[in-house]
Amino acid sequence: MDPIEIIKRYYDPESKAYAMLVNHSTWVADKSVALAKRIGPGSIDLDFLHEAAMLHDIGIFATNAPGLDCHGDLHYLHHGIEGKKILDADNMPRHGLVCERHVGVGIPKEEAALLNMGLPERDMLPLSQEEKIICYVDKFHSKNGHAEGVTKSVDQVARGLAKFGEEKVAIFQQWVKEFGLP
Repeated sequence: MDPIEIIKRYYDPESKAYAMLVNHSTWVADKSVALAKRIGPGSIDLDFLHEAAMLHDIGIFATNAPGLDCHGDLHYLHHGIEGKKILDADNMPRHGLVCERHVGVGIPKEEAALLNMGLPERDMLPLSQEEKIICYVDKFHSKNGHAEGVTKSVDQVARGLAKFGEEKVAIFQQWVKEFGLP
């Protein structure tokens, strides 16, 4: 399976969105695999980890994020749900779960309901090591409207998550202890 070929089904390779998505996804995939190798892959499926990291943001095109050259109708929080729909339809449900569960540090069922944004009212929390690694590494690289994106420090990530509650920061800090820097 070639993640780039799947991405090309939904993005014009000449578009700004494609360049940002592929750059960001490649960064996340490379760092995720390196992190998994460093901590000892054990039961981590490195091929799946790479593929899922490449596809984790495939649903951004469906969102209204003009700075990312995405002109859909949905709030950006929906990009994980949309990615899951795409990958489920391509018979890749495990990859789809990574899409759904990587937003923030995961979205619990109660929070999905409180947000009142039409998100499914179910836990969307990273559970597997692969899901946690991709979710964690993703926080360190931002698509910022430029193809190369921006790499963030632990403090920058923690400050960004603090806007959503100290419990989000606590989850992230636990991952910092567990995984180290990507």
